[in-house]
Order: sequence, then structure tokens, then C-alpha cells
Amino acid sequence: MPNESRLMKPQALIFDMDGTLFETDTLLLGVHERIFQTLREEGLFHEPTPPVERLLGCLGMLLEDIWKSVMPGSSEAARKRADVLLLQYEVEGLEAGEGSLYPHVETTLRQLRANGYKLFVASNGLERYVREIVRLKSLTELFDGLYSAGEYQTSTKVDLVARLMEDHGLDYAWMIGDRSSDVEAGRGNGLGVVGCAYAVYGRQDELSGADALIGDFRQLLELVGNAESRTAEAGA
Repeated sequence: MPNESRLMKPQALIFDMDGTLFETDTLLLGVHERIFQTLREEGLFHEPTPPVERLLGCLGMLLEDIWKSVMPGSSEAARKRADVLLLQYEVEGLEAGEGSLYPHVETTLRQLRANGYKLFVASNGLERYVREIVRLKSLTELFDGLYSAGEYQTSTKVDLVARLMEDHGLDYAWMIGDRSSDVEAGRGNGLGVVGCAYAVYGRQDELSGADALIGDFRQLLELVGNAESRTAEAGA
């Protein structure tokens, strides 16, 4: 059971992207169909399009693992081509105005920034995808760093977050995400973990190791305020 009293006041907040800040299915539904249509046209895939729920259920995984799950038995050529098409069609969709942040994400991030917190993204996604979401949703000035597995070639999110912490000289932060990989990244680096229970892509049991769960992004402000109060009381 979550125990938010374990959350100390953080130096920074580290956010996953898909299922945490960005409501990925608002972009991915159209992208998914285009990918498999193109793969069939190019002779790399000969089966019906897999259900999009299978792809959504893999969000948070590394790309190599995603395609093995979404189209098992596919060739390496098909999986590599799918990598290229995914990024191409995602960026095209973002540039066309498709895809949405979760409710209250922008206003909450701006309040956290105004309160003096450093904000970061740590995602298993592709570098350009992560950066384009931040740029096109007008969030660039809010973040101190954007870290993606695609840029740093890390094999786990634990390693990615460790790199982020070292680069920025952080001792303690909160990892905020919706998948077990986010919980593992926080736990593996001695961080507080906040699970985003509003996301629909994973299973609730993936967040069983989180210190707190939120069903609305604005609840982060309350959690941070409670942690500040406990810190003040401890120092009194």
C-alpha cells in the first residue's frame, strides 16, 4: 500500500512522458494504422493490423521489446522499419496538432517551476519524439533536461535516471510515472515514487511499489506541499 509519508521534499521532479504527461492514444491511434499499412505495402508484414491496445499496452518499454510483443515472429527488417515509421508518423501527427497533454499538466508544471523545483523528463521513447512533444506543446522553458533512452542508449530506465541524477548533481528527487519501469527507476536510484493511476495503458499492480498514487495531475501540488510541511516540522 502506498505510503506518502516516505516522500521527502525533492530537489527535482522527474517525469515519464507517455501515460504521465502525454495522453499517447490521442496521437497513436492514427499512427498505428499507418505503420502497418506501410509495412504491408512494402512487403514487410503480411498479417492484419494488430489491435492498437497491444501497442498501447507496451508503452514504457524499449522499442526493440515493443515490436517483438506487438508483431511476434516479425523479421528484424520489419522491426527496424517500424522504428523509422513510428517516429516519422508521430512527428507528422504532432506537427499537425494531434495529441494532447493530460488535463492540468501544463498549469501544474508551471506552478511547480514557479515554486522553485527543477523539472526533468526521463523516457524510454525516441529522442526526437520526446523533444517534439515538449516543443510543440510549449513546455520547453519549464524543463531543465530531457532524457530519453533513444539519445543515451540506456538499456533500462534505472540507468537513464542514474545518468540524469549524476549529470545534474541531484541527491534526491521524485520519479513520476505510470509503469513498473518508472517505479523501478525510482526505487533503483533511491528516489521517491509517485504513480500516475489515471493512465489506462498499464495495470494498476504495476504501481504497487509507489509511495503515492495520483488520479489527477494537480494532486502533485498537494503531495509536494505535504512533503515541505514534514521537512519544516522535522527541522523545527
